[in-house]
Amino acid sequence: MLPEAVLSVVVGIALAAACGLRIFVPLLVLSVAAHVKHFTPAAGFAWLGSDAALIALGVATVVEVAAYHVPWLDHVLDAAGAPLAIAAGVIVMAASAQHLSPFLRWALPLVAGGGAAGVFFALTSIMRLGSTLTTGGLANPLFATFEAGAAVVLSILALLLPLLASLVIVGFIWIALRRRRRRMSVRPGGNAWTAS
Repeated sequence: MLPEAVLSVVVGIALAAACGLRIFVPLLVLSVAAHVKHFTPAAGFAWLGSDAALIALGVATVVEVAAYHVPWLDHVLDAAGAPLAIAAGVIVMAASAQHLSPFLRWALPLVAGGGAAGVFFALTSIMRLGSTLTTGGLANPLFATFEAGAAVVLSILALLLPLLASLVIVGFIWIALRRRRRRMSVRPGGNAWTAS
């Protein structure tokens, strides 16, 4: 069994990564979990369990998920959303940071939470751009549905099965990097893929 402090870090990083997929989904999942007393937020984040937070985050989630299904609007959101995703990653990790020293309680969310959200946001933005270039944006709503679903699943896994959530994160990064490596390894003289 992992120590409580390590477990809270794993939960926080998984939730932060989910913020890179959809900014408000992990915040809404945390709010619902706090509301039903399945999750106890760290000191200073009790507001997540309030009725007002639940309603506001629910509305924000619906608007964000719907907006990403509009092909031209998804790129506008990508251009403007990176700082918001990073901020949300910091918030969800700080809200989960239980049993940590005062220094680590903010240093880890800033570095690991913001970093995980930023990496996932960048990866999905690059993948969406690839979808736009290869399908003319026709596949973007399908991609948006996948992202929203992945954000929900990853957020729930972070709270219920954090170690499995961390494996999902590693798998997602591995697949994204492998696809990138394959694209980069196309030989200039032909169409052969050289990546294993």
